[in-house]
Order: sequence, then C-alpha cells, then structure tokens
Amino acid sequence: MNMAVTIDPRPSYFGDRMIVTGSYTAGETSIDLSDMLASIDFAGINPAEAQTAVATSDGTSVDSLVLVDACTVSGTTITVHTPVDSLDADGAGAGPPVAGETKAGTFLAIGRRN
Repeated sequence: MNMAVTIDPRPSYFGDRMIVTGSYTAGETSIDLSDMLASIDFAGINPAEAQTAVATSDGTSVDSLVLVDACTVSGTTITVHTPVDSLDADGAGAGPPVAGETKAGTFLAIGRRN
C-alpha cells in the first residue's frame, strides 16, 4: 500500500541522530523513512482515536477495553498495527476475530541519519 505520510519540515538533530515527526492517514500501515534515516532506534505513534471497545467477561462481570493501534520497527520502516476486534456485528462478542482499520495519527522516530 502507498501510505499518505506527511513529514514535518524541521527535523531535530543531535550528533549522528535525527528526530523525525509527522502524520499518517487512516487505513494504511507502513511509514518508510529510508530517505532520511539509516536505522531507527525508537518509534512511537499517537493515534487520533481509539479502536472499537472490546467486551471481555470473566463469567461474573463484563468489562470493556478500549484498544489503540501500536507500531513495530523493521530497518527504516515503521509498521502500524491495529488490535484485533473480537466483537461480532451486533457487539455480542461471539463472532470471529476481525481486524479493524488503522486510525490516522502522528508519529515520532529517532534514528541514525543517512
């Protein structure tokens, strides 16, 4: 997929490291920073909204968990992952797991600059 990513125009530098910030659109999953960074030491995302609440039960009570997207790093690419939603269409929790769409948000990466 081709991700709609906006890189903030003024990255910060310290030594041979660079801090890159920006935003990404909903529904996409990959942020490629290979044009700016040789490697990524840290990456974080801040989704604009949470995923759908997931109902859990221990047999005596039902709790609602609100899950948010997370990210992983491989080389110079940040991959945005959505949690798996176990609710069926009516919210009863009996349906098969269905992955939601990633939400839009912002990101921050610290890495070795090219």
